[in-house]
Amino acid sequence: MSHQVHITADITCDLNWELEQRYGVTCMPLHIVIGGKSYEDWVNITPEELYDIFYKTKELPHTTAGSVGEYVDFFTPILDEGCDIVHINLGSKLSVTHRSAALAAEELDGRVQVVDSQNLSTGTGLLVIKACELRDQGLSAVEIAERLKAMVPLSHASFVLDRLDFMHAGGRCSTVAMLGANMLSLKPSIEVLNNDGGAMTVGKKYRGKYGKVLIQYMEDTLARYDNIDTDRAFVTHAGADDAYVQGVYDALQAKGIFKEIHITRASCTISSHCGPNTLGVLFMTK
Repeated sequence: MSHQVHITADITCDLNWELEQRYGVTCMPLHIVIGGKSYEDWVNITPEELYDIFYKTKELPHTTAGSVGEYVDFFTPILDEGCDIVHINLGSKLSVTHRSAALAAEELDGRVQVVDSQNLSTGTGLLVIKACELRDQGLSAVEIAERLKAMVPLSHASFVLDRLDFMHAGGRCSTVAMLGANMLSLKPSIEVLNNDGGAMTVGKKYRGKYGKVLIQYMEDTLARYDNIDTDRAFVTHAGADDAYVQGVYDALQAKGIFKEIHITRASCTISSHCGPNTLGVLFMTK
C-alpha cells in the first residue's frame, strides 16, 4: 500500500516559516541549555533571546540532541495520519540526532526513512527542499531517501565567523586557534566537508572590515564551482547586522546566477555554536 509522503527535518535546517509552509515541512526542535534552564529551539526561545541571556550572564549556551523517545513522539502523529516520512537530520558528525532518529525509525515499522545530511543549517535545508520536490513528483519515501543520499555531496555549506568564542565553547575550535585569530583580527571561513561525513574544517582566513570580508568570501565561494545548481541559494546568518546581510544579498543577486535567493535566520542551535554576525552563502551543485 502506498502512502502520502511527509518531509520532516531537524529545526537546524534553518528554513524560515514561509518556506516550511510553502513546502509542507515539519521540523523537530532541539534543546538549548543556558542560564540554568533548558529550552526548545524556536519554541520557547529565539536566537535573539539566547544572545540576550548570554550578554547578561556571560554563560555560553549548550545544545542537547533529541532522544529516541522524542523522535518517536515526533514521528507518530504524522504516521497516524497515514503518511510515510522522510526525515533529514543535522549531520551525524556534528550531533547524535541522526542516531536518535534512526533508532526511532527502527521502532516504527519501516515507515520512516532517515537521511544523514552530513551538513548543517541550510546546507541541510537545500536537501529538504529537494526531498519536497521529489515528493511532489510522486516518489515513495524509500525512493526519495535513496535519491537524496546521492545528492548529499552536492550541497555546499560554509560561513564566516566574526568571533570564535562560541565555536571554541562547543569544542570545535582550539584555544590556540581562537587566540591567534583574535590577536590577528582574522575572520576565518568554516567549510562543511560533506564528502567526508560532514566534518568541518577551517578554510580561507580573511582580514579587514567585515562587510568587505563577507563580499570577498561570497566571491571566493562561487568561484570554486563551475556547475552550480541555479535553482536557489541561501544567505543564512546568526544575527548579523542588517547592512551585512543586505550587502551580501544584493551582491549575490547582481551575479544573476540563482532563480531564488532566500535570507534565513539560523536557529538557536546553530547560533549557539557560531555566535553573532556569522553569515554563510549556501547552494548546491549539479
